[in-house]
Amino acid sequence: MTLLTKIKTYPKLGLVLLAYIAFIALGMPDGLLGVAWPSIRAGFSIPLDALGMLLTASVAGYLTSSTLSGPLMSRFGVGSVLAASCALTGIGLIGYTLVPVWWMMVLLGVLAGLGAGAIDAGLNTYVAAHFGEGLMQWLHASYGIGVTLGPIIMTVALTTFESWRVGYQAAGVFQILLAGAFMLSLPMWNQKDQPADDAPKRLTDYKTPMSETLRQPKVWGSVLLFLLYTGAEAGVGMWAYSLLTESRGIDPKMAGFFAGSYWATFTLGRIVAGLYAKRAGVNLLVMGGLAGAWVGSVLLWWNPAAWVNLLAVALIGFAVAPIFPALTSGTSARVGAHFAANTIGMQMAAAGLGVAAGPGLIGVIARQTSLEMVPVCLFVLFTVLLALYGVASGKKASEPN
Repeated sequence: MTLLTKIKTYPKLGLVLLAYIAFIALGMPDGLLGVAWPSIRAGFSIPLDALGMLLTASVAGYLTSSTLSGPLMSRFGVGSVLAASCALTGIGLIGYTLVPVWWMMVLLGVLAGLGAGAIDAGLNTYVAAHFGEGLMQWLHASYGIGVTLGPIIMTVALTTFESWRVGYQAAGVFQILLAGAFMLSLPMWNQKDQPADDAPKRLTDYKTPMSETLRQPKVWGSVLLFLLYTGAEAGVGMWAYSLLTESRGIDPKMAGFFAGSYWATFTLGRIVAGLYAKRAGVNLLVMGGLAGAWVGSVLLWWNPAAWVNLLAVALIGFAVAPIFPALTSGTSARVGAHFAANTIGMQMAAAGLGVAAGPGLIGVIARQTSLEMVPVCLFVLFTVLLALYGVASGKKASEPN
């Protein structure tokens, strides 16, 4: 019996490791863009806020594929969808380096977004259905590893090869290789298994009409939390490097290290949160994280010395790390189990929009004023988030009869 259990466990372990590697790959492009953007902007001769065009295109693809991921996985299987998605993302990233004009790169952003959305939704669905919440925390920590590696890869590409294209080519090739790994492991992904008896699965037992969910004010408050939070999280990662190099005159190598420290402490914070999540509770993780990020934004705005920038960016990264998983886990408490399943889907869509809208809006403001408005915008976002979460979590949601 023990040997049989081990035989059944090892394929699952292989799939979990592959899922973690896929989430590392998913995070890489997010880490690449912030460091690469000044070079991309100069190469295509486009304005500072043109970043919003690329982010919007990417999110359009992301929302489309994440919304359709359920039917696609039902028809083609999880492994096939993941293999195709990694291939799409890889083609999009490599395509960035080959096109001669900006609008072509924007179009390829849709392709990269299509792949990323299906990978994100597919792996989250698979891990939630087959494994416990602990492994889900580590899955999101793997994303942190990817976005930590992204700035490092791009900094090496810019300083050693003097080309942002080399960084995207490396990430694109990694995605293509990952697509091959998913193809080779298709029999394991398609293997029928007993569903895990996890608390999140019980939320799917509710068949609440979407129209009823949309009429709940607390649902919209919860969705707004995700929109603003992901806008702030992505805003730091996207604009820290530009702020430090173009506005504060910090050496590009040092600025790349500073930007990388955001994602490094982000990953560390998520690992630590995974260890203490049950003991700390959702509210402490979210409120403590938002408070720490608020302090970090104040330090970044203050800017009394160069080293304070490193402290501020690293503090924000560590503080915000547990917020997204904790907000997701606390959905039922905020809106009620009856509406939780529908709300979680709406929150994921809002998160995708926030990733584009937050950095894009900050870019517009910075172009009209200066890059020194970046920490001001972050301060405002974290202040609003603290107030909004206090209201959203203030009362227990009541269930309909």
